[in-house]
Amino acid sequence: MPRTFFIAIVIALSGFAIAADRGNDIKFSGWVIDSACAYTKGLDKPISPACARACAKNGSPLVLLRDDGTIFMPIDANTPASSQNPRLMPFAGLRVTVSGKEYVRNGSHGLVIDKIAKDDKPARH
Repeated sequence: MPRTFFIAIVIALSGFAIAADRGNDIKFSGWVIDSACAYTKGLDKPISPACARACAKNGSPLVLLRDDGTIFMPIDANTPASSQNPRLMPFAGLRVTVSGKEYVRNGSHGLVIDKIAKDDKPARH
């Protein structure tokens, strides 16, 4: 009985590993903005880099706001996961081009960032 139980657990866990979402490759331009402003103020870009940095230093997670208004929560692919604010802080309040793996769940967009760079091109609306 214990061996059968062990085999059943291994098969069940293997199924979870196979069912894991691998994400979709994505690349876009947008703004690094603090999450509070992105959701509560309805901004289409940050007020200023200083404001975005101040909010992030105070604990607000930085997010990526694509030109079409889609908000991406930067996430870590590692376990245990860590905040992505330190990686995004140099870009707070700036326009960037970013690429990585997108994960969509119930309308929310998570992004494991592969590359991020400042984008000096004007926004397209």
